[in-house]
Amino acid sequence: MKENANERRRELIDDIVMQHVTGGETLGTAIRRLRLEVTGLDQETFAVMCNMSTKALYQIEKDKGNPTVSTIDAILRKFGLRLGLTMATTTLYTPPLRQPKPVSKMPVRGANPKRKNGGPLGSSFAAKSKNSDMGPTE
Repeated sequence: MKENANERRRELIDDIVMQHVTGGETLGTAIRRLRLEVTGLDQETFAVMCNMSTKALYQIEKDKGNPTVSTIDAILRKFGLRLGLTMATTTLYTPPLRQPKPVSKMPVRGANPKRKNGGPLGSSFAAKSKNSDMGPTE
């Protein structure tokens, strides 16, 4: 009977790992499934077992927060798993090939601006300064 229970646990863990590897579920949901389906423990008990707060475990399971690699590794080791790298079965993101950018005849913004007038504020300032250079007018 005990052998069946261990075999069933191994099947559950394998299924959860495959779901995560294929992108079917996130790391947080995989950890939640491991906790519930394999151990049957509530968050509080499992958090104590992993030496972490219940809030931290909750955030990990909801894919929030910013857990350290060692925290995730410590959780996974409870199930005989290790944190590591795997090859993605499908390409999630492929960066575009570099193509030459078209050369624009317009000057790059901020590169040697050649202003003839400063607009309405600049032109009124120029008019005032011209009048002040002439001296007082009568």
